[in-house]
Amino acid sequence: MGKGGEQGGDSGEPAAQIRFYTWEEIQKHNLRTDKWLVIERKVYNVTKWANRHPGGQRVISHCAGEDATDAFQAFHINPTLVQKFLKPLLIGELAPGEPSQDRDKNSQLVEDFRTLRKTAEDMNLFQASPLFFSLYLAHIIAMEVLAWLMVSYFGTGWITTLILACILATSQAQAGWLQHDFGHLSVFKKSSWNHIVHKFVIGHLKGASANWWNHRHFQHHAKPNIFKKDPDVNMLHIFVLGDTQPVEYGKKKLKYLPYNHQHEYFFLSEYPPSSLPYSWNATHPLQPSPHEQSNSSNPSSSHPSSGPPSPVHLCCYLCLPDVPTSSRNCHDFSWFCRFLESHWFVWVTQMNHIPMEIDSEKHRDWLTSQMAATCNIEQSFFNDWFTGHLNFQIEHHLFPTMPRHNFWKVKPLVKSLCAKYGVHYEEKPLGKAFVDIVG
Repeated sequence: MGKGGEQGGDSGEPAAQIRFYTWEEIQKHNLRTDKWLVIERKVYNVTKWANRHPGGQRVISHCAGEDATDAFQAFHINPTLVQKFLKPLLIGELAPGEPSQDRDKNSQLVEDFRTLRKTAEDMNLFQASPLFFSLYLAHIIAMEVLAWLMVSYFGTGWITTLILACILATSQAQAGWLQHDFGHLSVFKKSSWNHIVHKFVIGHLKGASANWWNHRHFQHHAKPNIFKKDPDVNMLHIFVLGDTQPVEYGKKKLKYLPYNHQHEYFFLSEYPPSSLPYSWNATHPLQPSPHEQSNSSNPSSSHPSSGPPSPVHLCCYLCLPDVPTSSRNCHDFSWFCRFLESHWFVWVTQMNHIPMEIDSEKHRDWLTSQMAATCNIEQSFFNDWFTGHLNFQIEHHLFPTMPRHNFWKVKPLVKSLCAKYGVHYEEKPLGKAFVDIVG
């Protein structure tokens, strides 16, 4: 059973006959040079395809040796289209006697979650509202225009400059939430349109890299708060996180900073740790990421930051406080705007994850793994706007391609499913969420 299973996956042709595999055999193929995964009971050899995977080779590699059905459905807005890429990789199916889920996962919970997703699809919760995103973009542009008008009418005094910095930081933060929508393919029905607008927003409004964001952020969604798989919690040179990492690295005598004071120097950081890539792009706008260097022959991998600078970089030439324009003053103003935005970005993004469980891979089902690493913040108009609807982080992680304005509609269904299986659904006030980060 399962002998010669690599035929078809490596040759690029479908196997001549159906081959059956057990979970025991499939789980052996989770190596860097040997990767199998299961989608809807079909077994695929993605070893060679991984390097060409549009979402990056790491995110698909993190699911090697596992049932990747829910992850596959979560990240692709048109699974039928993607099937054409999977077909040549098909090497067989699960043996008839094998369960659909691996590692003793609760099959009924998994099936009920998939039923919930189907219900959300039937309710049209995966369809975006053009009006919502049009108004959202308009309010970002309005802030940019307001900044220019302030310079024109009030000059470049200190008070005007400080107000201007706050407006631009707000505009940039909101643009950050907007690029997040396009990056998750949750606005347009076609992936290509989402990718195009995403590159424009993050590259030309934000001055950051779309490819860097994709290859990093999708890993986070696939395996949130999992060491060695979620890049957002692998910050050993700055912080140790969770309950197990401090013990593990303490035994190894690894020490880069005085971690017993990390809750104090977090406030003193010029750029909080999770936004270091933003500061890199701000100060090195023409430097491509390592991934993009390795794919420089691919035009779609070009670094968006090599295009026009973000509005912050343009405005800073005009709003200097009563001193001659210079590159140093421009850099200082740009740095201050980024500093404000950076803190906004980090506090919002980390309040949902840092206080939750952070540990090694436990091979949980999609619902349980996302719930263990994620919490929500109470809903209000301000919280929705301030966090870019990331106060609905649970719903966002369960359904990454769902437009954010529909999270509140699916929330009752998620809470009901969690209650049925005793899965903890955590929700807290915004202020407590910030306090819990420091805790």
